[in-house]
Amino acid sequence: MTTEGPRSERPRRRRSFTAAEKLRLLGEYEQAVAEGDGNGYLRRNGLYSSLMSEWRRARDAGLLEGKKPGQSVGRPSGEQTEIARLRRQLELANRKIARTEAALDIMGKGVPRTREAA
Repeated sequence: MTTEGPRSERPRRRRSFTAAEKLRLLGEYEQAVAEGDGNGYLRRNGLYSSLMSEWRRARDAGLLEGKKPGQSVGRPSGEQTEIARLRRQLELANRKIARTEAALDIMGKGVPRTREAA
């Protein structure tokens, strides 16, 4: 790749974020989305929704935790992606179970819990 050409003198924008910055920005973005201002947050910070999706996948796969500044994050392996998907699925199932149990308790149709022998 040559450095000569009509656009060679233009400054190149190369932004990089540490794992901690990615986690912080992702948390702020998710909070803005909950408040209905996700797109505004992205515009104000010069970010793209595709970055948020990529960072969310990395966070869910556990790639952002425990990284030192300057350490490469990389992409999740197939196994890490599957683990993250299964964790989300388990979390959703647990929330559904808790909601169903609460509804059954309210209706008085809950299954009586047996006491364990002491």
